[in-house]
Amino acid sequence: MTLRNGTRNKQHGFSLLEMLIAVTILSVVVGGIFEQMNTVVQRQGTERIKVDDMQEARDFVDQFFRDINEVGYPNVRMIDTTAAWAPALSFPLVNDNRLAVGLVKAADSEIRFEADTNGDGNVQSVVYMINGSGSCPVCLQRSQVAKAAANPLTGQTPNWGTEVNDVINANPIFTYYDANSNLIATPVDMNANPATIAKIKTVKISLVLRNNNIRDLKTGLPIETNFEGEVSLNNCSMAANSQPMSCQ
Repeated sequence: MTLRNGTRNKQHGFSLLEMLIAVTILSVVVGGIFEQMNTVVQRQGTERIKVDDMQEARDFVDQFFRDINEVGYPNVRMIDTTAAWAPALSFPLVNDNRLAVGLVKAADSEIRFEADTNGDGNVQSVVYMINGSGSCPVCLQRSQVAKAAANPLTGQTPNWGTEVNDVINANPIFTYYDANSNLIATPVDMNANPATIAKIKTVKISLVLRNNNIRDLKTGLPIETNFEGEVSLNNCSMAANSQPMSCQ
């Protein structure tokens, strides 16, 4: 044993209390790190759902814009009604399945129109409507069928296909304006309100999507995605005579 300055070298490790304190502090730090990581993962999942909802809405609205750009094509202004047709033209001409009347019905949660949406010269009857099929109360659905030689409003049978889900229908999905940007009161249709529907120049769509199963970590509220856009009609309407957008 070696003595220096009358003292003995003392060597000792951590006490049990010091070890417990160190372990406790380490546990708190590690727990905080994992909590933050879990929050980040959950937020990434929430943001992914918001992006998916936005993309779904964007694709749907893009389809809507493409359809609207063709509303009323081809129409009576583009043909010679005095020429011989085989088969003969149907009268009234709005019922002929080779001619697109344009807008058929305009409402807050529904729009019906006729157009050559496929670009093949054939007229399609198209409907966008909240829960058109009657099977999904929170979805906006699209129907497209070949126009039947019958009344555009009452003589067509929808075939529901594309849809966007989680739609909030508290506010109007569709709003309508004339050529002077005046709001047009709805609902209107070509049978009951031909002069009014023939004035519609611009259609605005406003979608709010809410997923009640996924909540924002900060607010605790269901996540929402908003999407808006508007499009002007390029072609005229066959619904009425002597109107700004009328073919007749």
